[in-house]
Amino acid sequence: MATKFKYTEKKDTRSGFGAGLLELGRKNPNVVGLCADLLGSMKMGDFKKEFPDRFFQVGIAEANMMGIAAGMATVGKIPFTGTFANFSTGRVYDQIRQSIAYSHKNVKICASHAGLTLGEDGATHQILEDIGMMKMLPGMTVIVPCDYNQTKAATIALGDHVGPAYLRFGRPSWPIFTEADKPFTIGKADTLIKGSDVTIFACGHMVWIAIEAEAALAEMGISVELINVHTIKPLDVEAILASVQKTGCAVTCEEHQINGGLGDSIAQVLSRFHPAPLEMVAVNDTFGESGQPIQLLEKYGLNAKAIISAVQRAIQRKKA
Repeated sequence: MATKFKYTEKKDTRSGFGAGLLELGRKNPNVVGLCADLLGSMKMGDFKKEFPDRFFQVGIAEANMMGIAAGMATVGKIPFTGTFANFSTGRVYDQIRQSIAYSHKNVKICASHAGLTLGEDGATHQILEDIGMMKMLPGMTVIVPCDYNQTKAATIALGDHVGPAYLRFGRPSWPIFTEADKPFTIGKADTLIKGSDVTIFACGHMVWIAIEAEAALAEMGISVELINVHTIKPLDVEAILASVQKTGCAVTCEEHQINGGLGDSIAQVLSRFHPAPLEMVAVNDTFGESGQPIQLLEKYGLNAKAIISAVQRAIQRKKA
């Protein structure tokens, strides 16, 4: 099963964040880094080494980190906070809402180890609700890049973005298939493959899995339009509508709860502007568990087989 995309290397998306933060720090002296005792896990060590006066280790005190970041933003700094996605959102939601979002502070909340692919640490450290939590906050930008290169580019792009933002990435090594140093445009979806029978919208790790599913579907004679929706908010409504108006049906794929994430965002757009059959590939209202990342994706139905089945259902509904 040959895909239209090739990769020669796998690398974790969190390392893309670390590389992007270092490059951004060299460009902008107002960029500062804050970490909640996860320097190695967040790949912020190079930034700390090169800019020790602009790096702040706050310890296991995530709520305080958000308050400190808000204060730094008030005096013109551009804080990038770093901890696991669960601790970046669920543990500190009140601080984000009150101290950052409400006053539209220029804070970048950078969250690693998101979704099921955190793996062995299990349900207490995984989070599958964070996209929904963050996209509901007024004025909050939400970005979920798909590989190392895109995570690096998204991190750099956030340096010029004004306002609060949530950047979600992961732990496991993952195929690098996007172009190195390709500019990242916040709010503009990437059409990876053009097709005519069905649109697949995917984000994060699920983009590569959708690429694998597209290859199998092509062998079955099904023409897929594959779109990487790396920015969940603001959503590229124009690209969504243009594609579904052409294909007539859609499937969404995300490493997140079926409620509240990318699928819900696409469903809102289609229900308001262009009703069409929509199927969702996501975690179906359950917590995760401990296990190998790929095994967990398989168990919870976040795989190429599930995408293929969802595509077949969507096309069947279109024909009905």
